[in-house]
Amino acid sequence: MAHRFIEPLVQESTPAIIARKLRYAIGHGELQPGQQLGEADLARELGVSRGPLREAMQRLTQEGLLVSIRNRGIFVTELGPEDIADMYLARTAVERAAGLKIIEVVGIHEKVAAALRTVTDKMAQAVAAGERGSVLSDLDIEFHELLVRMADSGRLSRMHQTLMTETRMCMAALEDTGYTPEDRLAEHEAIADAIGTANVPLFHKLLAHHMDDAVEKISSSMRALENAPENAKVDVTENAPEGAMENDGGVVPAAAAKGAAAEPVA
Repeated sequence: MAHRFIEPLVQESTPAIIARKLRYAIGHGELQPGQQLGEADLARELGVSRGPLREAMQRLTQEGLLVSIRNRGIFVTELGPEDIADMYLARTAVERAAGLKIIEVVGIHEKVAAALRTVTDKMAQAVAAGERGSVLSDLDIEFHELLVRMADSGRLSRMHQTLMTETRMCMAALEDTGYTPEDRLAEHEAIADAIGTANVPLFHKLLAHHMDDAVEKISSSMRALENAPENAKVDVTENAPEGAMENDGGVVPAAAAKGAAAEPVA
């Protein structure tokens, strides 16, 4: 049957819209790891009532992006080394599944590879222009989101959405580890090429290396921060604004809520 253009519109509910905005704010550092979220302040800033805000926060708690601590409140989750490793493990599983569907089930690997190469082309232009930081991170994220989106699986996309928010939370830490823009570009180009040639074993190998390398680099950065002399840690936040988190350079701090009892948002 030919594709139909006249079909019911899919409208997002208010809690879904709020959850998306909060997810974006967490991923881009507007809401910092460990930051407490005040329901009244958030409702006022978003221009919404507390009911849909609570539902949105419940969704993000279920996704693991927020944590509710008894008698303390609701906080943006903090990612430790074990969380980072688990998140990248889940990303590998989702992106492998997307790649397998693209290559082996629907056979659109050449079309997907061409789309992915438009992103790596933009990445190459950014590298040539000397761009660093958020520009390359945004293109990195765009590449992986496009890979999963083109697999046309709603469930994979929903799982990937949360994982990519967590990825954004630690992207800056990755940039501080000597991960050169040239290496970043080469890895993404190789993955796109493996998809284009329908080389499943190579795709698996390259994707696993890409993810494992990121885990090692970020974990090493976090361990270095934890092992730094106490006076060096103080200097990091000495001139920071009141309430700022100790994550200068984008290093995701260790979980402040460790050992505290977490519960669903009321």
